[in-house]
Amino acid sequence: MIPRYSRPEMTAIWSPETRFRIWFEIEAHATTALAEIGIVPKEAAETIWAKGRDAVFDVARIDAIEAVTKHDVIAFLTHLAEIVGPEARFVHQGMTSSDVLDTCLNVQLVRAADILIADVDALLAALKRRAFEHKLTPTIGRSHGIHAEPVTFGLKLTQAYAEFVRVRARLVAAREEVATCAISGAVGTFANIDPRVEVYVAEAMGLTPEPVSTQVIPRDRHAMFFATLGVVASSVERLAIEVRHLQRTEVLEAEEFFSEGQKGSSAMPHKRNPVLTENLTGLARMVRSFALPAMENVALWHERDISHSSVERMIGPDATVTLDFALARLTGVVDKLLIYPEQMQRNLDKLGGLVHSQRVLLALTQAGLSREDSYRLVQRNAMPVWRGEGEFLTLLKADPEVSAALPAQEIEACFDLGYHFKHVDTIFERVFGTA
Repeated sequence: MIPRYSRPEMTAIWSPETRFRIWFEIEAHATTALAEIGIVPKEAAETIWAKGRDAVFDVARIDAIEAVTKHDVIAFLTHLAEIVGPEARFVHQGMTSSDVLDTCLNVQLVRAADILIADVDALLAALKRRAFEHKLTPTIGRSHGIHAEPVTFGLKLTQAYAEFVRVRARLVAAREEVATCAISGAVGTFANIDPRVEVYVAEAMGLTPEPVSTQVIPRDRHAMFFATLGVVASSVERLAIEVRHLQRTEVLEAEEFFSEGQKGSSAMPHKRNPVLTENLTGLARMVRSFALPAMENVALWHERDISHSSVERMIGPDATVTLDFALARLTGVVDKLLIYPEQMQRNLDKLGGLVHSQRVLLALTQAGLSREDSYRLVQRNAMPVWRGEGEFLTLLKADPEVSAALPAQEIEACFDLGYHFKHVDTIFERVFGTA
């Protein structure tokens, strides 16, 4: 994590203070469960909660202990004993370090997922508002970067909205995937701790018991979580690239908001660069890069090894913090996006009516010509327009083969821009439930 691309709420989830607080809650809830089934004294469990609930865990002290023990959980338990006193001997009864570490990681990932889902909700609201604002704003649709047929800018944003609805569903599923708890002891057999403890801790921490753990929670869950974040990042980049293309000088149909006093270039004072969306492309690359090591973590030795540990200490914070920042930045881009309908219309008109070629093609086939002949006639009149040698409508009317099949009025009807938007309401109803 670096501060430049971090937001406080998400960053706080991964702080040492938060981690140790979660560790304490896991240990304390486990002790309470053990007390309820008569394994440890209830008074001890009450004392642990009383002394630890509001305690401030000394990160520097824990680090100092770990420098000697070379074991982070033991260092924490040693420090907790300094706070709790003699009753601390009942903490961690029958548990192994992974019970604490894995359950804590999943608590953190669930909390991170909740923030990411809220981020997507904010983005969806911005996309919906702007989509309805430009529901019938004509613009050119492009395939291969080349003018194709007319669309509306509202439809462009509606497509993005529908994609991020899917993004939200994937994040909800990813959250569920990692919302499990393991308090099963060494090699996951519950030999020294009752399964009821796991059930109790899971409920207290907002998780569900892992059906079967080895000594760790299976890492296919985490692989799916981080792979989902990578897919989300790709959706972020897809929309960011659309804005970047639309902001090119030759296009300039939309651009990022440019604030008072903002500078685009140290050398060229005229520049207004798409820096936010370029940044989003870079951030998306980073989030995707975390998916591969998460997948490589799935294959651990036997019941447990710690080859996954160093990976997760990095990718857990970095992936979630970076994606949180990216989603918030994208929401700001959409919310303040400068949109230029007049330029969209100018671009629509740039090819002299060629964007209506398919409709002319279809009209000719419906008039009785073969598809091959229709295509030949349309293309014959389209190619000179590409070379700047006239307007498409004029050339079609002057072509004797075309005019023999279609009266001038029917040719002109093929150039009705509104024809392309007759089903916009249908699409909006499918996506938003209302036109």
